[in-house]
Amino acid sequence: MNLRNRYKEQHAEVGTGSLNDILFILLLFFLIVSTLANPNVIKLALPNASGKDESKQTVVVSIDANNIFYIGTNAVPIDSLKAAVAPFLIEQQDPTIVINADKAVAWENVVKVMNVAKALKAKVVAATSPIAPATSTTTTSVDGPVL
Repeated sequence: MNLRNRYKEQHAEVGTGSLNDILFILLLFFLIVSTLANPNVIKLALPNASGKDESKQTVVVSIDANNIFYIGTNAVPIDSLKAAVAPFLIEQQDPTIVINADKAVAWENVVKVMNVAKALKAKVVAATSPIAPATSTTTTSVDGPVL
C-alpha cells in the first residue's frame, strides 16, 4: 500500500517561447525604424578631423563626388543656391550653413558655398568624420641629431 502523496510538489514554470517571439519582433522593428530615421542622407565620404565642434544645423548643403549640390536631398544648381538657401535662414537667431562635401570635391565648390553663406551673413561649418584612434604604436630610433 502506497501511502505517500501521489502528487509531488509541482513547480510553476513560465513559458518563455512567446516572449522570444515578441523580443525578436521588437528588435526587427527598431532596426527598420533606425535605418529610416534620417531619410535626408546623401552618401558622402567626408574628410577626417580631430575637432568635436557641433553646431545647430539650420541648413545642410551637400556636395557629392560628381559636384552636384544638394539642400537636404534636393539637387540645386550652384547658380540658384543663394535663392534656395535664403528661405531657410529667415528669422534665425544664429543662421548656420553646414557643408557636407565629399573628399573628392574640389575646394572651389566648397568656397562657392562659403561665399553664398557670407552673402547671406550665415556662419559656415564643415562636416567631417572623426579620426579613428591608432590601434598600435610604433617607435623608431633616429641616428644623429633630431631637428
